[in-house]
Amino acid sequence: MIDDRPVLLETRGRSLHITLNRPRAINALTHTMVRLIDEALTAAERDGTVTSVVLTGAGERGLCAGGDIRALHDDTRAGGRASLDFWRDEYRLNARIARFPMPYVALMDGIVMGGGVGVSAHGSLRIVTERSRVAMPETVIGFVPDVGGTHLLAAAPGELGTHLALTGRAVGAADALLCGLADHYVPARRLPELTEALAASVTAEEVARTVRGFAEEPSTAEPGELAAQRDWIDACYSTDSVEEIVRRLEDTVASASASASTAHAAADVVAELGGRSPLALKVTLAAVRRAARLGSLEAVLDQEFRVSARIREEPDFVEGVRARIIDKDGSPHWKPATLAEVDDSTVARFFAPLGPDEPELGLAPGATATGTA
Repeated sequence: MIDDRPVLLETRGRSLHITLNRPRAINALTHTMVRLIDEALTAAERDGTVTSVVLTGAGERGLCAGGDIRALHDDTRAGGRASLDFWRDEYRLNARIARFPMPYVALMDGIVMGGGVGVSAHGSLRIVTERSRVAMPETVIGFVPDVGGTHLLAAAPGELGTHLALTGRAVGAADALLCGLADHYVPARRLPELTEALAASVTAEEVARTVRGFAEEPSTAEPGELAAQRDWIDACYSTDSVEEIVRRLEDTVASASASASTAHAAADVVAELGGRSPLALKVTLAAVRRAARLGSLEAVLDQEFRVSARIREEPDFVEGVRARIIDKDGSPHWKPATLAEVDDSTVARFFAPLGPDEPELGLAPGATATGTA
């Protein structure tokens, strides 16, 4: 008999296994799943025999493809508030995972995107495999990276996080490790063996030692790309203007001194950014820059809640989901249509404190019902 519960729990020795169980949807998160994960963490803390939590995804395609975008789209289009309730509980869960008092081992095998990053990349031990594809692809659908994604990407070396935030590109194991989105590489074939060993690991030190014992260097068959591209990425993205980023990329394409591979890579990015929502690009760049200054994950999640609450009021989110997920015509009609039409005052509005009708998340110390400083 197939178990269709969206989250499966199983205690194996000293480990509590949490399995996201919507394989046909690549385990996309629903509000119910968020609540069940939170309840499982509470149970783990209260169970004196459990010394680690292990997060996995059912099926062969990935850990988690993100939040249930169709449900968020439908709620937003109908003018509902379910999306706000979902994000509030999801972001609180993200913060809880980051501060969880015992080892939280996330097996980031296969697709790990959006909300999937939120329930894994804030964990204390994050494991990628040769099948991992990790991304914060929100700009593709006219949205902005959330679930603490801007906090993670702001901390990546140089401007690599800015590059990933704006393009929404997925990275493999080597680049996920380079960008600080994961800690260890373990071949997928060894994950069952690893989980068995974790079941016998009692202390936090033993859990960490067990994971390190299985860790290897990423396969040479799956090399990273970003380390070799740092020079031109850092040069092009080290500005607070999306227009200037595009100009620098275009200059790189035209530069006689740029290698053919660099010019080709920069041209690909110009094309990608040209297809993204101008509003989402500008708000995303501002969000990453602000996240770097805010510092704590909790403060960034508060900021992301403000941005999410407001971006859903704009037409681009519904239009982006329609074009990329529902109709799949790949031709979204963004409003505004150009970067020049999105001025600084428009961007600043997304970061202002929310009114009483949409209370703040309030995770950061000193947060109030109307915002943080």
